[in-house]
Amino acid sequence: MTDITATMREIGRKARDAAAELAYSSAERKHAALFAAADAVWARRAQIIAANTKDMEYGAEKGLSPAMMDRLMLDETRIQGIVDGLRAVAEQPDPVGEVLAEWDMPSGLHIRRVRTPLGVIGVIYESRPNVTADAGALCLKAGNAVILRGGSESFHSSGAIHACLVEGLRAANLPEDAIQLVPTRDRAAVQEMLTMTDYIDVIVPRGGKGLVGLVQREARVPVFAHLEGIVHVYVDKAADPVKALNVVLNAKTRRTGICGAAECLLIHRDIAAGLGADLLAALADKGVTIHAGEGLGEYTPATDEDWGREYLDMDIAAKTVDDVDGAIAHIRRYGSNHTDCIITEDDAAAERFFQRLDSAILMRNASTQFADGGEFGMGAEIGIATGKMHARGPVGAAQLTSFKYLVEGNGTTRA
Repeated sequence: MTDITATMREIGRKARDAAAELAYSSAERKHAALFAAADAVWARRAQIIAANTKDMEYGAEKGLSPAMMDRLMLDETRIQGIVDGLRAVAEQPDPVGEVLAEWDMPSGLHIRRVRTPLGVIGVIYESRPNVTADAGALCLKAGNAVILRGGSESFHSSGAIHACLVEGLRAANLPEDAIQLVPTRDRAAVQEMLTMTDYIDVIVPRGGKGLVGLVQREARVPVFAHLEGIVHVYVDKAADPVKALNVVLNAKTRRTGICGAAECLLIHRDIAAGLGADLLAALADKGVTIHAGEGLGEYTPATDEDWGREYLDMDIAAKTVDDVDGAIAHIRRYGSNHTDCIITEDDAAAERFFQRLDSAILMRNASTQFADGGEFGMGAEIGIATGKMHARGPVGAAQLTSFKYLVEGNGTTRA
């Protein structure tokens, strides 16, 4: 592909045209498109797995870590998850046109604030090919056109899944340009997307610190982003030992490569020698490398770089704190406003933790691996936004809308 700029501008033009039609497309047609896409994914699962095999070979040649290879891998179970995700988004209430507020003014005006699509969304992501389906589905559900730029590692898998999404659009008589996939691995395409203010209304980066940092630094288009998932679990002195063990092990080891995986364990000083030691031993037994602060046993000594580090692997930092305020202070300094958890039976401690931290997701006595739109009842999600504007936390279909005011009078004039 020789002229990346011309190619991307043409993709943008087609997306803008498709978005104009999608804005008034019926909920029934969008529902039909997503169900048809889900059926196509399942019917073509052998081809998708064959495409994924090429990507796995490419990833191995690039030396991807085991956690990144796990993110990249598709098997029949994960493809079933993609199918289920598409159907779940299809079955959600259509957000477009929802009346958010309605009131009358003394002047005689009747005013409604209603949800409306954002327009064209650009999604830039790395190795997880399922994002192709999640992002495409959510953007379509919210009436938006989307331009997808997958990672070089997932090039073939994303292409195979994208073909199923287009089949769904075709079956529902919706514009096929509503979901486009950038047809090149060339990174120049990313640079083009970041400056396409005439065509793209918002960029959603989904990936590691390098990708998200690049987008936030260089984008001229508005960005929904989270920089890192530096997830903390604080085990209070009033923690239930069984709950603590189950939650900590699941939060760290269920899947280490997702943004909701625990990266730092904070332990109340009063229980460090008892429950804290048991938790660290259990993690070590599972194969987790523990980067331990002072007084936590014969583990790998933690360095300053371990606080605020997103491992995305079988590693965890661990530290004692004096109390819930010590945990709050540590999280404020080193956290990324993504997801943080307290394990305690003390209602006052939990309330203080919830009140004084401003992470997008705060949890009590529950694994941080639940930091996922599907687990929040949103079906799929396009990412976890940690900023303060518009969308925050799991970004589902409703978060991919804006609103407009519909104002009606009866020959009403202003004095």
